[in-house]
Amino acid sequence: MISSQRMAAVDANAAALGVSSARLMESAGSALAREVLAVSDPGDTVALLCGRGNNGGDAFVAARHLTDRDVVVHLLGRPTAIHTTVARENWDVLEASEIPTNVVTDSADFAVGSPDVVVDALLGTGADGAPREPVRTAVERIDDWRASAGANGTVVAVDVPTGIDADTGDPTGDADGVAVDADRIVTFHDEKPGLASLDATVTVASIGIPAAATRCTGPGTLLGLGRDPDSHKGDNGAVLVVGGGPYAGAPTLTARAALRAGADLAHVACPSEVADTVQAFSQNLIVHPLSGSTLDSAHTSQLTSLATGVDAVVIGPGLGDAPATAEAVATFLAEYDRRVVVDADALRAIPDVDTDAEVICTPHQGELREMGGETAADPVERARLVQAFAAELGHTLLVKGRQDVIAGVPAEPGHDGSVVTRRNRTGNPGMTVGGTGDVLAGVVGALTTRTTPFVAAAAGAYVNGLAGDAAAEANGHGLVATDLIDRLPQALYDE
Repeated sequence: MISSQRMAAVDANAAALGVSSARLMESAGSALAREVLAVSDPGDTVALLCGRGNNGGDAFVAARHLTDRDVVVHLLGRPTAIHTTVARENWDVLEASEIPTNVVTDSADFAVGSPDVVVDALLGTGADGAPREPVRTAVERIDDWRASAGANGTVVAVDVPTGIDADTGDPTGDADGVAVDADRIVTFHDEKPGLASLDATVTVASIGIPAAATRCTGPGTLLGLGRDPDSHKGDNGAVLVVGGGPYAGAPTLTARAALRAGADLAHVACPSEVADTVQAFSQNLIVHPLSGSTLDSAHTSQLTSLATGVDAVVIGPGLGDAPATAEAVATFLAEYDRRVVVDADALRAIPDVDTDAEVICTPHQGELREMGGETAADPVERARLVQAFAAELGHTLLVKGRQDVIAGVPAEPGHDGSVVTRRNRTGNPGMTVGGTGDVLAGVVGALTTRTTPFVAAAAGAYVNGLAGDAAAEANGHGLVATDLIDRLPQALYDE
């Protein structure tokens, strides 16, 4: 099954792979036509009730394939208001082909007539809230027709019946909301979670979406990550970076990346001996000194207190591998119960720690082996191994490599709770330079303040790789980690 949000992401990924919206609409319309042909006979009358989005566009295509049926296409609204270019183009084909059409500008005057089949192509999976006019009246007219046609009429819905939430099967309005009672549903690519609860025959039609659009990251991974225009300071996330000691640059890169990835506030908790150095890198950081030269168990209560004031923690960049530091990381994680990105030296604590936190681990392949995981040269086999290890750990994994592998549980309607993987193919060999992993940890930390851990990890890998590709275009293999940071906003919001 696939949720409506995930389906939108897959559509966007398919477009990025070169599968055009026009090609997908042609395939969807052909599948819809086959369903109509299966429930009707030559000469039967078919009324296609169409909205102004791509749902209606699918029906415009289907009408061209119903050559031996008596077809009329009803458009709810003016053709100039059709929402997408591809749907408008298919409407123009209908008119040029002299296929009967009816433009409904006043729903009060609309009547379905007496067809043998009604196609509901009014609203698709992206609809939100109860149907509004003129769609509401059209749905009521379908209900009136069903009452009069009885067993002699069939309603075929495109993707999801109008007025029904594709993820839940409930009305999109209130409990008594207006919705189409479909006999058959033609849904595309994969079944939507809410359809199983409906009293309808569901056909899942393949429309040519490549497997890579589902298995790999892409522009669709970034859907829904933009800012609310009415948000205020702090609404877009505060991140605490716990790092530094032997190294001052690593936690600074992470915190700066978190800000460029959209976090409103970036705090850094670091040993006092490097605190001034970290602060000197950027006045945008809020630095909290920890006494001494390295993190140890004496600092855990202070860290826990600081962590209560943020939305996510990134722990590990630049901490070093002192035994006392590893013990402090384990103690903190055992007490922490919110979202945390674990990177670099802090990863050593993960296999043995019992934590209620939502953990995202970001190891490279060598660190993965040190944690007890396995890897392989083949990306498909590596994905399988990472998936198994993520299930064993119970955490989200983002394993860095030529192709990053992200494994975790998507928090999506209809998902069965199993671990799935995504592969990320952005990035380049120039990113082997030190610090790019610290940047990645900051990006994931920022994103996990406003989306799920699995999506944050997948989107973080994709965005970090895009920024790295832009840096490589400008600097070749001479890029440095700071080159990525200023390119993050463009990668995240302009893709």
